[in-house]
Amino acid sequence: MSMREIGYACINMTLSAEGVCANRTLRLKTLQEKGYDYLCDLIEGNLQSLKQILVWNAESGYRFYRMSSEMFPFISHPEWGYEIENLPKGKEIASLLRDIGNFARQTNQRLTYHPSPFNVLASQNPVVVSKTLKELNAHSQIFDLMGFTPSVENKINIHVGGAYGDKESALMRFCQNFQDLDDNTKLRLTVENDDKGNLYSLQELYEGVHQVIGIPLVFDYHHHTFNTGGLTEEEALKLAISTWPNGIVPVVHYSESKTLEQGLEKATPAHSDYIIGPINTYNQQVDVMVECKAKELAVEQYLSARSALTQIISARSA
Repeated sequence: MSMREIGYACINMTLSAEGVCANRTLRLKTLQEKGYDYLCDLIEGNLQSLKQILVWNAESGYRFYRMSSEMFPFISHPEWGYEIENLPKGKEIASLLRDIGNFARQTNQRLTYHPSPFNVLASQNPVVVSKTLKELNAHSQIFDLMGFTPSVENKINIHVGGAYGDKESALMRFCQNFQDLDDNTKLRLTVENDDKGNLYSLQELYEGVHQVIGIPLVFDYHHHTFNTGGLTEEEALKLAISTWPNGIVPVVHYSESKTLEQGLEKATPAHSDYIIGPINTYNQQVDVMVECKAKELAVEQYLSARSALTQIISARSA
C-alpha cells in the first residue's frame, strides 16, 4: 500500500488566472455598510467558483481538495456572525451547498477543512475559546448542509495552539473544551503536530490528545523535521496512522522548506513553492495534502517528475 490520493489546498492557480476565486472576502466595515444581501452575493460567487474548481478537479484527476475557510466571511463574528440558513438568501446558499456536496460524492472527491491558527481550543482566554467553538461548529455545519456524514473522512483539522509555558495544562484545556463542540464537529475534528519544540510533537499529541479524547492525528512531514519528539519519520507517521478509524484513509500533510528551495543551507518552516520529494509513505495507505505555495502546479510537477523517473528506471531494467 502507498499514497492513495494527492491533493492541494484552497486556491487553484490555473483557474485563478482566469478569475475563478472561492475565497473572496470583505472588510467588516463593508459588511456593516452594505449588509447581508451584499454578503450573500459574495458567498454565492465563492460557491459557484468552488463548483468550478471541483469540476476542474474531476476532469484533471484530482480527488482530494481542501476548501477555503474564507468562503463564508465573518460567519463566527461575535456581533455580525450568522447561521447560513437565516441569511436573506439562506435557501439558495443551502441549495448550492447540497449541489456541491452531491457533485463531490458523484466524482469521489474528498473535501476537508483546515481553519485558521486563530482557532485555539487550548487558549486561556474564554473569549478566544468561545469564538473557536463557534468557528469550528460553523465549518461542521457547512459539511452538514453539503450532505456529508459526520466523520474524519471530511476532517476539520487544527493545531492545539499555544503551550503557555505549561504543555500539560494546555493539552488538558484542549481536551476539556473539545467536549463543548457540537457532536458532529467532534466527529470531524483532527489535530496535527507542530514545527516548534516548545509546541507539540506527534508523540505529545498521541499521549495528551488522542489517548484522552480519541480524535485522529494528522502527520505533517515538514513540521516533524523541526520537532521530532524523539521519533523517526516512519515511527511518527505510523503512530499517527494508528489513531485513524477503520475504513477511513488517514490524511498527512507534505511540504518542503522554502529556504532549501531557494538554495540556502538551513531549512526553515516556511513552505516551498514546489516539492522535490520523494514522499515516503513507508508502504502505508494515506491521502497526501500538499501544502506548497504553487498549489496544484506543485502537485503536477511532482507527479510528472515521478512518472519520468519511473520510466527511466523501467527502461534501464528492461
